[in-house]
Amino acid sequence: MNGNIRVGNLFGIPFFVNPSWFLVLGLVTLSFGGSIAAAFPGLGLALPWLLGFISALLLFASVLAHELGHSFVAITQGIDVKSITLFIFGGLAMLDKESETPEQSFLVAIAGPGVSLLLFGLFTVMGLTLPLAGPVAAIVGLLAQINLVLALFNLIPGLPLDGGNILKSIVWKVTGNPNTGLLFASRAGQVLGWVGIAIGLLGVLGITQIGSFWTLLIGFFVLQNAGRYAQTARVQDKLDHYTAADAINPNNPVVSEDITIREFVNNYVIGQAARNEFIVTDAEGHLLGVIDVNDLKTVATSLWTERSISELIKPINADKEVSANLSLLKVVKMLEAKPEQKLLVINDNGVVLGLLEKASILNLLEKEAQAKIA
Repeated sequence: MNGNIRVGNLFGIPFFVNPSWFLVLGLVTLSFGGSIAAAFPGLGLALPWLLGFISALLLFASVLAHELGHSFVAITQGIDVKSITLFIFGGLAMLDKESETPEQSFLVAIAGPGVSLLLFGLFTVMGLTLPLAGPVAAIVGLLAQINLVLALFNLIPGLPLDGGNILKSIVWKVTGNPNTGLLFASRAGQVLGWVGIAIGLLGVLGITQIGSFWTLLIGFFVLQNAGRYAQTARVQDKLDHYTAADAINPNNPVVSEDITIREFVNNYVIGQAARNEFIVTDAEGHLLGVIDVNDLKTVATSLWTERSISELIKPINADKEVSANLSLLKVVKMLEAKPEQKLLVINDNGVVLGLLEKASILNLLEKEAQAKIA
């Protein structure tokens, strides 16, 4: 999984850490340990660094809790969480699919910052009410600040941040189009990324007092991922303007039941592209089932001119059928959700129009791209 290391399961969710996480763990340990050593010189040589290491682990535990917030809300919506990964810039919960409504999308997005704000409140109350002192009080105060920063930073309205997903859900609600929300939020993320790069670069060059190398790096990260979201939005918008009927395979494997096996072999098998299954329809074009080319072996070749292909028909699963008017974007999501590589396209009158495959969708998009170039 992209070099990520699996370290176990959390509430049934696979948990990974990226190798970059160990670099940040070391840097955070040195930073926190150095601060504790400077603030409390009586702790000796080893204890400040141990406390720094513990603080770093608690920091990443806070990030993990943030991602679990997203995950638990997604699970309540029937969305599977494929994994949670910690990496150099924080954490990422990989969801199996998108929420079905803008309201549900909003709840998933806001859950992470909500958990961080709750942790900020918890650590703040602990610092104010419990008799804590010395480095323990410092660590609790630090965790309160970190969770507040984590919440506020993620609420910035631009993808891939949580605020971008919140913005996406709001635009989705207003326009009624999830792709419009995705594109708008990804554009905002790209602007955010360029701002981060500019601030970081000015700081690195010493022109301003704000910004650093990390700001520059985060800006690149945001810009790169926002660009991917924008590309996804453009592709999805393009697919949403087509229907299933537009992507029917031009080499349609649809045959009529009233032909003989010999006619079928001569016209559809010999000299044609290799295909194992053919769709069979009646005289009105209504679906009867499928025939498997391998079943031709069950009939003696001497009888092929006398026997009809209707004798070889097998039933076809109903879940392989889609309406001709169905958005191609929804068709693609169906193909991604199921192992089926092809779907049967049927019009409102029940007439079979043809077969739709992943390859035919790609061919449609390639033809459109070539037409624009020409």
